[in-house]
Amino acid sequence: MLLAVVLLLIASYTSTLHAWWQQRSEIQATRAEIATRKESIVELEDQISRWDDPAYVKQQAKERFGWVSPGEVGYRVIGSDGKVQGADVPTLDAPPRPADPEWYDKLWGSVKEAGKKPTPAPTTEPEPDKVLKNQ
Repeated sequence: MLLAVVLLLIASYTSTLHAWWQQRSEIQATRAEIATRKESIVELEDQISRWDDPAYVKQQAKERFGWVSPGEVGYRVIGSDGKVQGADVPTLDAPPRPADPEWYDKLWGSVKEAGKKPTPAPTTEPEPDKVLKNQ
């Protein structure tokens, strides 16, 4: 009988201990996630503060867009195939084409235009008083 009571107590404490251990590991995982997010926030705030510096903006424009300052000479190496050499060389060929509006935007635009009053066509007849005054 005593053995049965001891086994019952061990079983009940084991489930409680298991729940405590699982919650403890979840708390540690959450703390680790909070720490990584705080580091990410610090890095992003650092990046924002760098963009306030005009020298950094100038340097980024030179790197990303290939811009040069007045008085500087910029060079691009062009291969025999006519393409700019370098894996990460930015090009400003053509701006991206704006996406076509969706069908429902076109439909709503026609509904809005249909509700407007028509504008009178401009007259092309000259006014006689203005013609006589200009001569």
